[in-house]
Amino acid sequence: MTDVATPDWQLPAALEPAVVRHAWRVTEPLHGMIYFVPEAHERYAALGLMGRAGYFASRAAALGPVGPAPVVATFFNFSPDLVTRALPAAWERTTPAAVLAARLEAAGAALTRALGDTIRGPEMIEAAELARRAAESSTAHSEGRPLFAAHAALPWPEQPHLILWQAQTVLREFRGDGHVAALVLAGLSGLEALVLHAASGEVPVSFLRRSRGWSEEQWADAVERLRGRGLIEGDEPVLSDSGRAQREWIEAATDRLATPAYTVLGADGCARLAALTRPMSRAVVAAGLLNVDNAVSTSG
Repeated sequence: MTDVATPDWQLPAALEPAVVRHAWRVTEPLHGMIYFVPEAHERYAALGLMGRAGYFASRAAALGPVGPAPVVATFFNFSPDLVTRALPAAWERTTPAAVLAARLEAAGAALTRALGDTIRGPEMIEAAELARRAAESSTAHSEGRPLFAAHAALPWPEQPHLILWQAQTVLREFRGDGHVAALVLAGLSGLEALVLHAASGEVPVSFLRRSRGWSEEQWADAVERLRGRGLIEGDEPVLSDSGRAQREWIEAATDRLATPAYTVLGADGCARLAALTRPMSRAVVAAGLLNVDNAVSTSG
């Protein structure tokens, strides 16, 4: 497959993409835990949002009281039927402002549970300052990144651990919008991207299909489409050479598209952010905040 990640007409990346990927990956558990922790599920339920309604409403709330179409487009790989069961019905029970407040409160409670006194320490203050600098600077590159832009426009909390959480949320959506752009350019639908992910062996098919709400028939149809394109092979589908090349290109493009958010930090700042957040992220994992068994059912 032709490598078009860095064509001649494209400016060289201001930072080595691997440096940016490392800073994001090390810090990501501090944001990602919000999709699993009971603190979030309980607060959404108190607003009348059960099951998946809490997830879709909380992540989409920055966009306002939207219906399913913008969420299907920006979240990219969820079954439209699953999204339609949650939105816009969620906004008949509560408001985007109330959901955003509940999400931030849940993030604070969960991080406090995992990190204890660390939330008030100098390392947290420094990490929050670095991540916020990156998040704020990334607003100069908001074109084509709707979910990022909506989150970047939210007001900043005052406490350092909440600033860090919100900054990583903004950076996560910046990277995510770029990843969607790479998938679209590769000619993949959201479901096809999931099938390729499963074929890589990194995540079980059962989890990806169940969590994104696709039927066995829909999944099987996507498998056959990708098999016809020569991207997967075998009875238990695995990536072909072409499939691996495409996956590598997508990841390289995603890394490249994420670099503008971190340019303000430079390589040293990225390394420092990772060094500060590594023990925090490990504590989050050790406390069980990323336990996938705590993910809500798609039946909600």
